[in-house]
Amino acid sequence: MSIQSAAVHLAEHLREKEYVEVYGHHDADGIAAASIMVHALIREDVQVRLRILPRISPGDISSGNATVLCDFGSGIPDLPDEVMVIDHHIPTFEGAFHVNPRLEGIDGEQELSASGAAYIVAQHLGDNRDLAGLALLGMIGDRQSIKGQNQDIVNEGMANNFITPGNGIPLFGRDLKEQLYTALNPMLHGIAGEEGTVESLISSYTIRNETDIGNLLSDVILKISPYHNADSMLSLWGDTWHLERGAVKDAHSLAGIVEGCGKSGKGILGAALCLRSPVYLDDAWETARAYRLRIIEATRQAHPLPDNPLIYEIADADAVSGVADAVSFDGLLNHPVAVMAPRGDSYSVSARSPQGAGKDLAAILSDLAGTCGGTGGGHYSRGGAKIPRDKIDCFTSGFLEVCA
Repeated sequence: MSIQSAAVHLAEHLREKEYVEVYGHHDADGIAAASIMVHALIREDVQVRLRILPRISPGDISSGNATVLCDFGSGIPDLPDEVMVIDHHIPTFEGAFHVNPRLEGIDGEQELSASGAAYIVAQHLGDNRDLAGLALLGMIGDRQSIKGQNQDIVNEGMANNFITPGNGIPLFGRDLKEQLYTALNPMLHGIAGEEGTVESLISSYTIRNETDIGNLLSDVILKISPYHNADSMLSLWGDTWHLERGAVKDAHSLAGIVEGCGKSGKGILGAALCLRSPVYLDDAWETARAYRLRIIEATRQAHPLPDNPLIYEIADADAVSGVADAVSFDGLLNHPVAVMAPRGDSYSVSARSPQGAGKDLAAILSDLAGTCGGTGGGHYSRGGAKIPRDKIDCFTSGFLEVCA
């Protein structure tokens, strides 16, 4: 079965429903995917209830209602068979309604996100080409490449004037100061979170209200070069995307807002923007800004465990994913790392494997977490786990042994 066939199968099943509960993972990809499905279903006169959650389990699902899971669910083998899943994580779910690029030989790591898969389903529910910009949010949020199926979606969005490409600084922010001050992808070492430094930098290259962006970025690259890899530095200038139908027109900013709201426990606020409501836009901007500054501060405080250079411990469990991105993908490390923080009677863990490290984190986290009494999984280069507090030494020693 091709991904188009799987999408048709799911779309036909959804069209028969009067009411559907849509659940989305709490990051940019999950919220965008769920929002795409809400748009498409409402246009077909299907009543919808939307929920955004950090994780999903069979017990979270309301029995008796048609349910679609977006950006999670593939890795849960014991979901009820009637649940519908749109995801791009490594699949173990075997239900009849499962749209996942990995099932069709498509690279779910780089070439199709959950929001991209949701967009394909939406096209078989009706004419939803205007939702291509939402699929782009998932690509940006999950650091995917614009190639393969992703490229097809972006091309369709451009052909229909819903997405306009450009060049510039592809960072979250309402102005240059905010872009540098809250920079997370990459996190600019010694600049992000340093308001005085950012103001001084901009002032040094501004004459009569005109800022010399080229020389300013050259200076930024010189300042961060001891701490960042080449890809990280080169990413400070590149492709930008204007979203004709977006509540925020800049795709990188909207992806950052949606991600920040979701990770701050305000996923419905991010979804409201994806559903094109500008009512709470100011609140959403400030929520995302605060989240990014929180990640920057947590990253500053992060240091490897004394006896384990692969694992960092921080205090803020809601920051583990963002810190893992910052210390792994943007730095000079050539080995996997994990960031962990206590949450109640367990530890939240987020792990990353830089390009070329050659470690399958989805398999490692699934196997190791299972051995240590927890749960884990994800993608080849990024994943997460939940480990009981009294078993965390089992996890840390096992991660060092497998990934060193």
